[in-house]
Amino acid sequence: MTLSPQQIRLLKQTFLDYQQTSEFLERPLIIDKAQGLYYWDSDGKRYFDSIGGIFVASLGHRHPRVVEAVKRQLDLITFAPPLHGVSDITLQFVDKLASVSPQGLTFVKPYSGGSESVESALKFVRQYYKQTGRAQKYKFVSRYYGYHGSSFGAMSASGTGKRKTPFEPQMAGFLKVMPPTCLRDRFDSWEECNRFAAGMFEDVIVQEDPNTVAGIIVEPVGNTGGIITPTNEYYRMLREICDRHDVMLIFDEIITGYGKTGSMFAAQTYGVTPDIICGGKGLSSGVLPLGAMIARQDMGDAFFGPAESEIQFAHGNTFAGNPLACAAGIAVIDEIVERNLCAKAGRLGEYLRGKLEGLKQYGVVREVRGKGILLGVELVKDTDTNEPFPELGRDLKQTALDNGLIMRIDPSWFAVAPALIAEETDMDELVDLIDKSLKQALDKIQR
Repeated sequence: MTLSPQQIRLLKQTFLDYQQTSEFLERPLIIDKAQGLYYWDSDGKRYFDSIGGIFVASLGHRHPRVVEAVKRQLDLITFAPPLHGVSDITLQFVDKLASVSPQGLTFVKPYSGGSESVESALKFVRQYYKQTGRAQKYKFVSRYYGYHGSSFGAMSASGTGKRKTPFEPQMAGFLKVMPPTCLRDRFDSWEECNRFAAGMFEDVIVQEDPNTVAGIIVEPVGNTGGIITPTNEYYRMLREICDRHDVMLIFDEIITGYGKTGSMFAAQTYGVTPDIICGGKGLSSGVLPLGAMIARQDMGDAFFGPAESEIQFAHGNTFAGNPLACAAGIAVIDEIVERNLCAKAGRLGEYLRGKLEGLKQYGVVREVRGKGILLGVELVKDTDTNEPFPELGRDLKQTALDNGLIMRIDPSWFAVAPALIAEETDMDELVDLIDKSLKQALDKIQR
């Protein structure tokens, strides 16, 4: 792709997420159009979007139902003053999201995205404990390799070293344990490894003093660690640990939410109900920025009282609950529910997983993992030593783009999460593109 002098100048006036602009300029991608499962660049080349942008376009790009909902809302109200009132469509969204959330999680606050949702949850839990007589509870325990957002609180809860070190010191009160994938080779079984990994949370809580620990925050399926997929028992253990020590369990479902795992939320897929769910990304199918904090109703009730009590949540965001975004969110939820797309994600995911397992023929795939259509493939130099293979991932990223395929590659694993509108024939096309790109990347390395 050839860039104009103006495009080059403008690229140097901004920044791209987690990549060096000089490297991007060597092989740029300027996207002009999107529809359904595909992007088109400014040269007219088509790309299969295997991750919905970045786990965002849950119903594909420019889904007509969502676009029409926003168009209708444009004729009514596009912004409500958050210090003075709330729009009716925002209240309808609160009701709609609560209706599909795990039982008891009906206290909803819409936001502009995932980072805001996580930041809100962390502050919500700290204030909740302060005004219910347990002010000393302020610490949070999370996992290394976890990613919870770009704001300072969310970043401090994250365990992604190089994404944090430029901005350290991080906030106080955030502790980490290892995810089970980092410990698996020390145990005879995945189940035993998960029991040990879950128990580490309790070890930290006990050693820190449970009276000082407010919450555990985890992604049910961990993205930045390579689609880390713990066992059901792992999350049952976390629930029991939190109950024993009066600690809140927070699920960061910014990536896993809204049908991808075979249920509306991964909490339902795992059969474990947290105290708070943080959502974002796919909630609006990428049409407008939208996220939400979904909490237990009794926790929300603790913030309700006479004005003189001053127990309202001391938090706000200008675009939280934006009417246009909420209209999009309602349309997304309705489409998922009415077309039973959660069940479809489960069926489609099994089909896709089977196709991805076929990549093991090349001797560089250790494991295919994930839930529903959110799946990851771990790349290794050989399946005897299971040594990571980042060189392959780096070449795969380029061969995939050359072949018109966008995936999440980082670089010893890759992930896919096709939109819920996909069919089996689309999965065939996707895996054919992956297969072709993987073979080309291997050829480049072996030359």
